[in-house]
Amino acid sequence: MAGKREKPEDIVTKLRQVEVLHGQGLSMADAVRQIGISQHTFYRWRKQYGGMNRAQLSRLKELEKENLRLRRAVSDLTLEKLILTEAARGNF
Repeated sequence: MAGKREKPEDIVTKLRQVEVLHGQGLSMADAVRQIGISQHTFYRWRKQYGGMNRAQLSRLKELEKENLRLRRAVSDLTLEKLILTEAARGNF
């Protein structure tokens, strides 16, 4: 059974909560446990989203969408080029 997926905005909020709790004197393990995630999940999230605010997160989403669109365009053009080179050789 798959676990629930957190939205990136919620992840950034939870990372901030852990920072606040840790700053108040709780150990990192206790702070992470208090917000309801495992330490492994916390460190994975911190590696991916650490230091981001909501504006940077929305910009990251926009860039990922644009990157996906550009990758599709390049793959379509590459496929068209391969088809045309095969047709030019007469191997169709």
